[in-house]
Parts: sequence; structure tokens; C-alpha cells
Amino acid sequence: MAASKNKQESVSFEEMLRRLDVIVKALEKGDVALEESLALYTEGAELIRKCTERLNAAEQTVVKLQKSPDGSPQELPFPGGDE
Repeated sequence: MAASKNKQESVSFEEMLRRLDVIVKALEKGDVALEESLALYTEGAELIRKCTERLNAAEQTVVKLQKSPDGSPQELPFPGGDE
């Protein structure tokens, strides 16, 4: 199980989105057996969770640009960030 977890962590965000797209298309097509549908649904839900975690982590590192009082761009930490 640990090897499986390490493999999943090395999968890129884009690869997870591509896999999620394949799962959604298979489920929408409707010709997948019930057992396989449930397995695909479970895999898709896990992919959504992992993608959301990665997006949340990325959001914490984003710097929001706003105008300073003189009109020039000013870097501010993203709300909820550690900086």
C-alpha cells in the first residue's frame, strides 16, 4: 500500500485530471458494469480529493497583485497564506 501511495504522490496534477476525464467519460457512456462503475466512482472521488489538496496547497503560495496607493503593482500574500 505504501508503494501505491508513493506512486500516486508522484503523479502530476495534469495526469490526475486526464485520468479523471477518462473516468467521467466512461461513467457518462453508461456501458460499464455496476462493479466497475463503483470502482471508477471511488477512484474518481479520490482523484478529486487529491486535486483539491494540490490546488489548495498551490493557492497558499500564490501572491495576489494589487495596486498600491500610487497605482503601481504591489505584491501581497494570498489571504490565508503564511507570509
